[in-house]
This record gives sequence, structure tokens and C-alpha cells, in this order.
Amino acid sequence: MPQKENPYSLQSFLAFVNNNFVMLLLVLFFFAGGFVVGSLWTENQIIKNSGVTAPTAAAGAKGATDPVGPAGPTAAQLAEVPPVTEADHIRGNANAPILLVEYSDYECPFCARFHETTKEILAEFGDDVALVYRHYPLPFHANAQKAAEASECVAKIAGNDKFWEFTDLYFATTDSSGTGVAVEEMGALAGQIGVDAAAVQECVDSGEMESIVIAQMDAGTAVGVSGTPGTFIVTKDGAQELIPGALPTADVSNMISNYLN
Repeated sequence: MPQKENPYSLQSFLAFVNNNFVMLLLVLFFFAGGFVVGSLWTENQIIKNSGVTAPTAAAGAKGATDPVGPAGPTAAQLAEVPPVTEADHIRGNANAPILLVEYSDYECPFCARFHETTKEILAEFGDDVALVYRHYPLPFHANAQKAAEASECVAKIAGNDKFWEFTDLYFATTDSSGTGVAVEEMGALAGQIGVDAAAVQECVDSGEMESIVIAQMDAGTAVGVSGTPGTFIVTKDGAQELIPGALPTADVSNMISNYLN
């Protein structure tokens, strides 16, 4: 009597795969396709919301997210937006009646888009509006934290005007992929605007500006920022509302005009 083949043997398994190869390949194809479609749908929803959802500084390590709610920051949070001081990076008239306090990420594509919007707004309103840049590097943008530190290194070494030159150049240079400018090239980037490249790179590599960047991000999270760009309209009476994401110039202009009339 011939010995019955063991259905759990390696030979049986290989025979099964060989006999059902096409079917198994189709199953794998549909599984992978479903994963890709799901990922693209998620990304599309993010784009539709004109920004990216950011984990809070504390929750970021765990991958938790705190999406922007439709109501925006509460009145209590608006009241706690840190006041603008000489330590801030201000573009335009520091005594302007309207300040746009922007929490931003150098590797965020929506921030790059909104950076151009802020230039148009400053040109439109002149001395009535100024821009204040604060850091909010998203944890899933690998080089955003170091880019923020690099900008602070530039400011320390060469002053506020060079900070803004570096910011303009960075947004013009990066492809906003999260790693658009390599960490080891940030000193060289600063060198393009006449700042000591070696000194900037040494500063970046040392991590001496890390605490400044983290403190700004934590402060932003505490007052309702959960995505970038997150920009507060601030008047002499304090923060009034949050501009949600990279709105078009016309929309931002209308929002500002409400506080100048």
C-alpha cells in the first residue's frame, strides 16, 4: 500500500503554490492595490484640508494626531498666545496694528505656498501688517526640526535680516518632501546668503538651538495649533483668530481687513 503524502510537508506546500500561482498572485495584487488606494485617499483628504495634521509635541512620538477642529482655538487659548517680543523674528513694521503670528514648518509644502502669500499680504498692507515667524516642525518631516535650528543659528550668527533671507532661500530651495535639504547641507545653504557656512553647520550639528524650536512648538500646541501653517491674527487687543492653513491671498486679505476698518 503506497504511503499517503503528508499534506503539511514542504513538498505539498510547494505543489500547492505551483498549482495555484496565478490565483495567489491575484490575491496579492488586490491586497497591495487596496493598501495603495487607501493611502492615496488619506493623502487626498489632507490636501483638501489645505494642510497637514500635526501630532502635538508630546504625542508625536506615539504617532497620535490632534486634527484641527472646525471651531479653531478656544477664547482661552487665543488669550494665551505668547506675546510678540524682541526675541521674535519680525518681517515688516514691528509696531504694525496687525501682526500675523505664523507657526510654520520649513519642509511643509503648504507652508511654502503660504510663505508667498505672506509676502503678497505685506506688500498689500504696508506698515499696517507685519509677519512673525515661529517654529512648528512636524515630526514626520525628518529634516524640519534641523531646518528650524539652522534658521536660529543663522539669526544668532548674522542677525534677523539674514534669518529672513535664509527662510526665503530655504522655501525656494526645498522640494518640501520632508527631507528637501539635507541636514549636512544647511550650512552651505546659509553660505549662499553670505553667512559663515562652517559656523552655521557647527551650530546645527551641536543641537544648541533645539530647545528654542521645541519650546515654540510646545507653545503653539498649547494655544490650539495642530497643523501648519497655523497663523494667528493679532491686534492690540491680543490674538483674535487663527487662519486655518494656506488660505489664498484674497481670503487672508479679507480677514485682515475686518480688523482695520
